[in-house]
Amino acid sequence: MVPLSQHTSRDTSMWIGINLADPIFRGRYHGKSRHPDDLQGVIDRAKEVGCTKLLVTGSSFKSSRDALKIASKFPNVVFTTAGIHPCSSSIFSPSHHKHHDESQSEDESADQHTPACGPDPTKPILDGEGVDHARSEVIISDLKDLITTAPKNSLIAFGEFGLDYDRLHYCSKEVQLHSFAAQLRLAASLSPQLPLFLHSRAAHGDFVRLLKDAFGPRLEKLQKGGVVHSFTGTIEEAKELMDLGLYIGINGCSFKTVENCEVVKQIDLSKMMLETDGPWCEVRPTHEGWKYLVQFEEARRKEEEEKKRLEEEKKRLEEEERQKQDKIEAERKAQEELEKKAAELELGDGVEGGKAGEEGEKKRQRQPKKPKQQQQPQGKKNQKKESEVPDRFKVVKKEKWEEGAMVKGRNEPCTIERIARIVAGIKGVGVEEVCEAAWENTAKVFGPF
Repeated sequence: MVPLSQHTSRDTSMWIGINLADPIFRGRYHGKSRHPDDLQGVIDRAKEVGCTKLLVTGSSFKSSRDALKIASKFPNVVFTTAGIHPCSSSIFSPSHHKHHDESQSEDESADQHTPACGPDPTKPILDGEGVDHARSEVIISDLKDLITTAPKNSLIAFGEFGLDYDRLHYCSKEVQLHSFAAQLRLAASLSPQLPLFLHSRAAHGDFVRLLKDAFGPRLEKLQKGGVVHSFTGTIEEAKELMDLGLYIGINGCSFKTVENCEVVKQIDLSKMMLETDGPWCEVRPTHEGWKYLVQFEEARRKEEEEKKRLEEEKKRLEEEERQKQDKIEAERKAQEELEKKAAELELGDGVEGGKAGEEGEKKRQRQPKKPKQQQQPQGKKNQKKESEVPDRFKVVKKEKWEEGAMVKGRNEPCTIERIARIVAGIKGVGVEEVCEAAWENTAKVFGPF
């Protein structure tokens, strides 16, 4: 597989939306240690595919602070956001219950895996409880302190925050609306402003309305722009967001269905960013977008086969030319030797015998060399079936972890190359064009780096 860095003329590439603050990247799953901390290996694999800068998502106070700690260990590689995710926004409610890695006490030793936030429409938290406004003031004040005191070269975006009506079992709609509006007011009040890292799921109308309330009808007061990440909405929704100047973040969840892929096809590359949103949102064989990875691999294999064929043809022609020259040189030397002996020997049997000997020698030299026997290929029974979309790195289960290998089911930033290839396949353009556009857009909003 070809690294992304070889698909682009740049030595630097940045990709948004990776949840490295999740304990799963330190070997802990649901509070239990399953393997050694391999965060360094995760980042090294990202660099190997050309992903040299990572924007790590903060979705709560704790994850935002943990992300900043990671950024301090990987300066100029890891950058962070800070905000309160809609699924973490229950902290604004009177009967706040712990969710994600958030708690009222802000216990920094908490070690709880962030759930994948799967939708569950059967168990919504109903409206009616209201909002704890006194607590809300403290939360927003604390969030402002976190953002304004964080290193400017580490914390470069406000978020992840927004609305998610597919996941009302984590937080009611009324509390989500309050959380989003309160954070938007804070974002608008900051000087200088930060770009926004936004979340919108099944809530487009309210999402856009609150953005306009905070930043104006055309978001003209939004100085740094923003991205709506992990987009799975309609093309009409995407176009409205792009018309407002926002960018669209694409990951594995954006390729699940034919309709999803059609939306990606119509999103302008000039408004697109790429992400993995690991440890979730991996591209799976059941996704519509998977076929573009299969097509990419088929094209790559054909290209390699053609390259190999051309190389073998070149070697064959070179060998034929070498043999031809060897033959000419051998004949020349034989002729010289024949002439030399003819001059030295007297006429008679000696001369004829000498000529016969020379002719025999020339005949032996002219005999073509026997071609080397090619090794017969192994039978199909001895060959391991190659995956239609091979993994760049070895993948193992967490119980069989080994250094240098990816963990099955834990999406990593290095898989960003699959996102780029699928987008390229959907749009019918080169991977290089997709990578260049994504980098330009990311640098424009979150840079300079």
